[in-house]
Amino acid sequence: MEIKTVNSRAIKVIGHRNPDTDSICSAIAYSNLKNILNPDRPCKPCRAGLLNRETEFVLDYFKVPLPQLYTDVSPHIRDVDIRPAQGVDGETSLRRAWMAMRDQELDTLCIVDEDQYLKGVITVKDVATANMDGMDPRSLEIAKTSYQNLIDILDGTVLVGDVTNKTVEGRIIIGSGSAEQIEASISPGDIVVVSNRAESQLAALEMDAGCIIVCASSKVSRTMQMLAEEKGCIVITTQNSTYVTGQMLSQAAPIRHYMTTGKLLTFTLHTPVEEATRVMATVRFRYFPVLDDEGRYIGVVSRRNLLNLHKKQLILVDHNEKSQAAEGIESAEVLEIIDHHRIGAVETDGPVYFRNVPVGCTCTIVYQMYRENDVEISPTMAGLMLSAILSDTLMFRSPTCTPDDERAARKLAALAGVDLEEYADNMFAHGGDVSGKTAAEVFNGDYKIFTSGDVRFGVGQGSYMTEKNRKAAQALVGPYLPQALGKQGLDYIFYMFTDVRNSSTELLMAGTGAEELIAKTFDTPIEGGMATLPGVVSRKKQLIPRLINALKQEQE
Repeated sequence: MEIKTVNSRAIKVIGHRNPDTDSICSAIAYSNLKNILNPDRPCKPCRAGLLNRETEFVLDYFKVPLPQLYTDVSPHIRDVDIRPAQGVDGETSLRRAWMAMRDQELDTLCIVDEDQYLKGVITVKDVATANMDGMDPRSLEIAKTSYQNLIDILDGTVLVGDVTNKTVEGRIIIGSGSAEQIEASISPGDIVVVSNRAESQLAALEMDAGCIIVCASSKVSRTMQMLAEEKGCIVITTQNSTYVTGQMLSQAAPIRHYMTTGKLLTFTLHTPVEEATRVMATVRFRYFPVLDDEGRYIGVVSRRNLLNLHKKQLILVDHNEKSQAAEGIESAEVLEIIDHHRIGAVETDGPVYFRNVPVGCTCTIVYQMYRENDVEISPTMAGLMLSAILSDTLMFRSPTCTPDDERAARKLAALAGVDLEEYADNMFAHGGDVSGKTAAEVFNGDYKIFTSGDVRFGVGQGSYMTEKNRKAAQALVGPYLPQALGKQGLDYIFYMFTDVRNSSTELLMAGTGAEELIAKTFDTPIEGGMATLPGVVSRKKQLIPRLINALKQEQE
């Protein structure tokens, strides 16, 4: 089934960090429901972490694309109004650059190549400086100014010569005074600005000027044109006066000669607004170039843009605790929460739609919402929701499983066109396969952090259909557990190796006092840092509540 993609401003439906199958499938299924009910407010399924193999199998089985990864939902440059100021070519004249700044009310222009890659920037200050430098009679030559720029700013007409791909050579000379004075001031190749006086034009030609610019729309005789052609001199006419022409010529220089190229301050779509704000505070520029994922220029941002940022709008599924949410949740706008866990501590700026139902799986709630809204469930959506329910309830073996979960799963299996038990065995087998995985990948496949008073602890869980897969996972996770404890700064850390078929768990642990805590809480011996917990398959309902209760008693 093709899932419609939406723009970056879409409402993001996202589960918890280290997402399990329910977290991913509920995000996809609920996004689909929201888009059907209200297509004018598009929703986009997202994920806050890497997928485990079970979920990979599910998405592949039902041919559903991977949701976009969002580990951080704090505002980035893509969340502000980027001003689409057009990039300009480096050959653009100073005059055209200034006119563009004036018309767009910008003090910075971005210079790009034909592929829109940023080459440099030029500011109003740079243009002013260039105009002062333009007093140098060789300024156009030094800047390798094209004749096309010259003609453009003067609104000139070429009477003699070919200016294609030709650049200015020589000085700028104002041909005033007598013919003798003009001749004395001209060197071969110079550009000479003259009036309608034939003797001035002739003097410039006789001294081998590279170009004469005839002002005030003055006539140039046929004889003079023929002489210019013989000498290879370009003749340009303009309606501007000699004075205005002289003033404007320096403005023909290309902006590439004056642009700033080194250590450009740029942002990407993924630059955090916090970082951009810090950078902007250190410099006096008003506008900063923004580049896309391929490094191409797309527009500019200013400090004002950052003040008008668009907070990411989120719908949280399968969690409601800040510690389990993507980074930056406090800077996002939470619109809805759909969950089946205990109520945590996600703070919102305003009231939200909060649906929390004591069932075994978030997708059971989503299924109910499809039914309540009389929305047809496609085989693909049915397969995803079925997979989540089977995963969270360990195929109805978990004490968290309710009659609502099982009823929903069996109806969804029929809609998806799969044999429930056969599909579940296949899904769990793929999920328990740890071949080619690192210890960290296995450990973080389904991992959450919890708090009880001043104590923070983490609990990971893997469900295994075969003894082979369980032992392989144990061999990886065992040595890794103490490392994870130190890296995350936790008091305790645990990992549940859950045997789906036999409805039991072997609990691995690390942390000072962890063995004593588990031995006392579950009244069981600890051997080699491992406790066997018969009948315990649910982290949410059988492990966490008892651990939190035991920790509270210790702290009293």
